[in-house]
Amino acid sequence: MDYDFRRIAPEGTQAERLATGFYFTEGPVWVAQGGYLLFSDIPASRIKKWSPRDGIQDFRVPSGKSNGLTLDKQGRLIACEHANRRVSRMETDGTVITLASHYQGGKLNSPNDVVVKSDGSVYFTDPPYGLNPVFGTLEEPELPFYGVYRLSPDGTELTLLIDEAVPNGLAFSPDESRLYVADTERNHLLVFDVDKDGLTSNGRLFAHLPGEPLAPDGLKVDTEGNVYSTGRGGIWVFNPEGGRIGVILVPELPANLAWGDADWRTLYITARSSLYRVRLNIPGLPVS
Repeated sequence: MDYDFRRIAPEGTQAERLATGFYFTEGPVWVAQGGYLLFSDIPASRIKKWSPRDGIQDFRVPSGKSNGLTLDKQGRLIACEHANRRVSRMETDGTVITLASHYQGGKLNSPNDVVVKSDGSVYFTDPPYGLNPVFGTLEEPELPFYGVYRLSPDGTELTLLIDEAVPNGLAFSPDESRLYVADTERNHLLVFDVDKDGLTSNGRLFAHLPGEPLAPDGLKVDTEGNVYSTGRGGIWVFNPEGGRIGVILVPELPANLAWGDADWRTLYITARSSLYRVRLNIPGLPVS
């Protein structure tokens, strides 16, 4: 463990298992207003809720086999639904509406991960991983590519930003000048510049995660700009220049991660059949 990694994860840091017995956990998000975590159990088509007081509860059933979750600027839940091939939003009265389901007349593949920029625009990835009966629905793709999209803050304009990879997780840098995208099929983390209009350019390799199974998947960034990615053995941590700092070990192969708790220093980890957390020194970027 080098000095930079000790600053993030002190020696002896261990991941604590909070719950288990799920089919395949994904897409965690911390809801600060209520002090609880939401995450997806994709094959079960359930969004689960965990809180320190009540433990595990159902939050939304069915969920459309949701994957990535986040909150918009009004605190409403946004979900990537594999089975319904859409990005949805849950209103304050509990109704669920569609934000995006088609691009230029074709159905989206299976929206996977999602983030909301400070201006309210919604960015999401659309790989084919939900086009099967276990994680989504057995249907054919209607688009000839797998994209990263931006939905305008008013919800009226869907823009294709990236179509040169099989995108999975994504995350912004602290100043939102960079967008990180996981290209799972090539074991690559990519980075793109983001202009004042929210469009991306200058895509390039940020880091490589070697080995099987394929990685990276979920991504998050802390307040210092360090990038956290799921990968073989646990959570791989990179500095803003793409240099590997270290790996936070997790007993199961992790799929995604989210910052949480009042100080945003807890990293919640969805890892196949279980939910874990680990306390770190540097806070992550808050959601909403």
